[in-house]
Amino acid sequence: MAANSAYYGGMLAAGMLVTGTLNTLLTKLQDKQCVGNCSDPDASKREYFEQPVWQTLNMFYGEMLCLACFYLVSLLRRHRDDGSRNGYMPIAEPSDENESSNARIAEDVPTTDALPVAASVGAEEPPTDALAAEAQLKPISGWTTLWMWIPAVCDLMGTTLMNVGLFFTTASVYQMLRGAVVIFSGLFSVLFLGHRLERFQIVSLALVVLGVTIVGLSNVVSPPVQAYSHSKRQNPGLGEDSQEVDVEVLKAILGVTLVLGAQIFTATQFVVEEKIIRRYHLTPLRAVGLEGSYGAITVMAAIPVLHLAIGRYNPGGYFDASTGFRQIIDNPSVWQTSIYIMLSIAMFNFFGLSVTRYLSATSRATIDTCRTLFIWMSSLALGWESFSWIQVIGFVVLVYGTFVYNRVVKLPF
Repeated sequence: MAANSAYYGGMLAAGMLVTGTLNTLLTKLQDKQCVGNCSDPDASKREYFEQPVWQTLNMFYGEMLCLACFYLVSLLRRHRDDGSRNGYMPIAEPSDENESSNARIAEDVPTTDALPVAASVGAEEPPTDALAAEAQLKPISGWTTLWMWIPAVCDLMGTTLMNVGLFFTTASVYQMLRGAVVIFSGLFSVLFLGHRLERFQIVSLALVVLGVTIVGLSNVVSPPVQAYSHSKRQNPGLGEDSQEVDVEVLKAILGVTLVLGAQIFTATQFVVEEKIIRRYHLTPLRAVGLEGSYGAITVMAAIPVLHLAIGRYNPGGYFDASTGFRQIIDNPSVWQTSIYIMLSIAMFNFFGLSVTRYLSATSRATIDTCRTLFIWMSSLALGWESFSWIQVIGFVVLVYGTFVYNRVVKLPF
């Protein structure tokens, strides 16, 4: 029995690691797809797929698949329970398993990312009466599900900013910078949830700040190749190397700023999710699906508005809906990677929530750290970026701070 449990846990961890790695790599691969002037021998004149809004919509479609998975699991469970009524095995109350899940609110908060939710910092083990109160949670249904629209909008803003930032950063730097979410979520949990940060958590957050700063610096000192191609394509008149380097550095700074700024929205999403799950009975898988549904509706409504307000005056820009749609339809490599990304997001959420449920949130955070390492190694192997010792130092500091934050390791003092 223990062997089977360990095997199952290993399968979940491997599934989360693989799908999480593929998610980021496939998104970066999609950014690299040429959609115009592809036969031009001058690579700086080629046009690449740069449609962050459409990519955000694709992410929400992936999350919507989690809702379909939720209803499928519920149907199978109901069928199993109906079949067991004629036997001698007692039927557990439908809420038993969910009560256990809700008793670990901070661990089961659904996210599209595997990073730990800092809302758990400083939280103590709930007393018996608090656990009993969990059983009194109201089911979320009907109009009350609209509360999930708030974190969906936060997810929309954060993901769109990160998608733009990924244009100007490498996949590994992008993933490492996302670790800054623990800084903002830790701060927000104190300000809005009344949690208390212990000394080791304050030190760990300081380490995360230092690690993120070093990683961001590495992206500025050695800007990614794609940022260079963007600067030349958008500024063909630049003749001097110093001018080209200046533009390249500015693009790299912009990428780092956008990814870091996006973490504010992600942290807000975490805090709002915890408040909702504290108040309503909501399984994580269904929460992800609801966020995906509301997020998709919001993006689909925003696309024509943004196109009319901004896109039509900036042909080929981020909000030019017609150009983006045409680029997706006319380029098989783009719509095919869109399907792969959608599936990887759905599977990543499923595996991530399963790891939290059957192992622990700490295991999930540890696996996510390994995911960053795998993304980095894969990017180096694919030739998408060059090795940087500055990035190594930043990554080590960032990992150590994250591990301390999640109680994987203890401070020596």
